[in-house]
Amino acid sequence: MFHLHCTKKLLDRIKPDIVTLGRSDTALGSWYATVLFWKPQVALLVSERTLLPVLMPLAPVATLARRFPAQLALILKEHGVPSEFIAQEVWRMDQVRYAKTANRRVLGILNEFVKQAKFWLAAYAYERGDNDDLLAISAKLAETPCSPLHKGPVSPDKALHELVKSGAQT
Repeated sequence: MFHLHCTKKLLDRIKPDIVTLGRSDTALGSWYATVLFWKPQVALLVSERTLLPVLMPLAPVATLARRFPAQLALILKEHGVPSEFIAQEVWRMDQVRYAKTANRRVLGILNEFVKQAKFWLAAYAYERGDNDDLLAISAKLAETPCSPLHKGPVSPDKALHELVKSGAQT
């Protein structure tokens, strides 16, 4: 089970039941999500623990949380994460609990990734809505130095590899 903390714009589209804060069972922790108003629209999700970004098609919005584990598996594979870790993470994401955003640091990173994603979209002429392009932009964003990670690895990709190396599963 994992918690998906959505921005108001995304919550207004999904219209889920909101729960009070709880703890995710996954190694990557809770996730924060927002919508990018590209054509077609895209969701940006960020791990609270490692700040790992994941871009994926928003539509159909009602199935976003069910489709997310498969997209995360592709991102993790792209980063060279062992298949055992990926399988365990996806298995633990069998249920989702929606919540309002609560961590301002992660929200700041989410907003910064939104700006950077627009840059990568334009700079490399990525095709909007192409899943391979969304994976490539996600990988580029993961290389970004993030100040909330200043006490450890500086970028989400390095934080992910350190987490996997430590063998953490919750």
